[in-house]
Amino acid sequence: MAIKAVIFDFDGTIIDTETIWFHVFKELVKEEFEIDLPLEEFAKSIGTTDEVFFQYIEIQTGMKIDPQEINQLANERFLEKRGILEIREGVKEKLDEAKDLGYKIGLASSSSREWVEGFLRQFELWDYFSVIKTSEDVDKVKPDPTLYLKALEALQVEPHEALAIEDSLNGAAAAIDAGIKCIVIPNQVTAFLNFHEKTIRSETFGDFSFKQIN
Repeated sequence: MAIKAVIFDFDGTIIDTETIWFHVFKELVKEEFEIDLPLEEFAKSIGTTDEVFFQYIEIQTGMKIDPQEINQLANERFLEKRGILEIREGVKEKLDEAKDLGYKIGLASSSSREWVEGFLRQFELWDYFSVIKTSEDVDKVKPDPTLYLKALEALQVEPHEALAIEDSLNGAAAAIDAGIKCIVIPNQVTAFLNFHEKTIRSETFGDFSFKQIN
């Protein structure tokens, strides 16, 4: 069956916000709690909620922490670095390729709609997407497959008629559980991970074409 739609993840896939978040949180926990944050621990929260990350801090410090307070401090630091963000190389070309092939283009993100929409408009990518599903649309975010299932429903395609573009273990798991073929293009903080055998791994967006996957 021919592919009719492609569904992109956002954070780390379209724009590599995750590498900045890692450095922000690494600096923050070192200063506030005098503990190290290994990339292996941070990666567990990529593509999903921060719950695992906060549990790690509590286990390491033996203290009860206030996630809201830490997030506020992290957000302030992130905003200082936000200016260095840019679209990942090859993303726009892949969006153009999908458009030229007549694919419906969707987005499924564990982040908030305000967060996703702000960046998409800033980088003039908003008009590519006919469907955008974010954390407000579901009770559980990735690795739960509901975000992808909602995107499929809105795009009016079956799972075998879609491709998912991801960068994280949690995102890839969500796509696979939704029955969607998943292409993983890792970023700086997810490149070390071993992805599910059902995924198609590509080191860059330029290393594959949608026609090959068909």
